[in-house]
Amino acid sequence: MGRSELHLVEEDLEGERLDAFLAETVADLSRTAVKELITNGQVLVDGKSRKPSYRIKEGEEILITLPEARQVAIVPQDLPLEIIYQDQDIAVVNKPKGMVVHPAHGNWDGTMVNALLYHIKDLSGINGEIRPGIVHRLDKDTSGVMVVAKNDQAHRNLAEQIKEHTIKREYQALVHGMIKENLGSIEAPIGRSRTDRKKMAVIADGKPALSRYRVLERFQNYTLVQVTLLTGRTHQIRVHFSYIKHPVVGDPVYGPAKHHLGMESQALHACRLGFNHPRTGEYMEFTSELPEVFKQALQKLTKYTLTD
Repeated sequence: MGRSELHLVEEDLEGERLDAFLAETVADLSRTAVKELITNGQVLVDGKSRKPSYRIKEGEEILITLPEARQVAIVPQDLPLEIIYQDQDIAVVNKPKGMVVHPAHGNWDGTMVNALLYHIKDLSGINGEIRPGIVHRLDKDTSGVMVVAKNDQAHRNLAEQIKEHTIKREYQALVHGMIKENLGSIEAPIGRSRTDRKKMAVIADGKPALSRYRVLERFQNYTLVQVTLLTGRTHQIRVHFSYIKHPVVGDPVYGPAKHHLGMESQALHACRLGFNHPRTGEYMEFTSELPEVFKQALQKLTKYTLTD
C-alpha cells in the first residue's frame, strides 16, 4: 500500500497541466513517473481521475498515492527564523531575503521549510512533505511577512481567503525611473514567457493580474512605491513594473543587468499581511520593517528626494 500526499492548487498555478504540476511539486518524481501514476489511477483531483493533460484549477485538491519505497527526508535545521506570532492554528514569520521558501531541485536544504520543521513541531500536511504548512510563497530574494498553517483546517481556510482575494498583501518596492502619478493600477495578464520558460511575461492569453500602487517617495531616477496585490501571479510585481518600464531595482531577471545602489537582488519587501483568523474569524494584520540592505539603498537616495 502506498503513502498519500494531498496538494492544494494555489492561485498562481491554475492552468498548469496536471502532470507538469506534480513533476514540479513532488520530490524526485519524473514527468514519466507522474504520468504512470495518473494512468494507474493513483492521482485524484477533487476525488476524480483526470488525464495527464488536465488543466488544474485554483482550490482543487490533488491526492497522489506514492510507492511505499519512495523516501524523502526533509531535515529540520536550526536556521534563524523570526516568528512574529504563533498559536495552535497559524504561525506568522518574517522571511529574510535570500531564503528559499521550500525545498526543490537545487535547494534541498537551508529553506524556510527546513527552519519551520525545527522551530515548529506541528504543520499542515497539505501540499505534501516538501511544502508543509506553506499557504503562499515569496521569491527567494523577496523578504517579508508570511503566514503558515499548522493544521489542514487552517490551511484550507487561508487558501480560500487567498482564492477570494480577501487577504491583504502589501509590498514596498524601489523601482527605476520617476512615476508621475501618485496612484495607479497595472492590469495586464501574466503567463509563462514564450521565449524563456524560467521567466514570466505579460502575454495576451495569460492569467488576469491586477496590481495597485501608491507613490511613497520620489528620488532622482527612482521611485519608492507601495503595491497592493489583487491577484497572486508568479513574479507579479516584478513583471508588472517591468512591463510599464519601471523595473524593480536590483531585479536580475526583469530589470537592468547592472547592479544599482548596491542591490544585487530585487528591492521588494512584503511589508503588510492581513487576514481573518481561520478559527476565530478575527481580522489580524502584521507588518515587517524593510531589511537593512533596502534601507541602505534608500539612504543613498535621500539627498535626491524630490517634492511634489
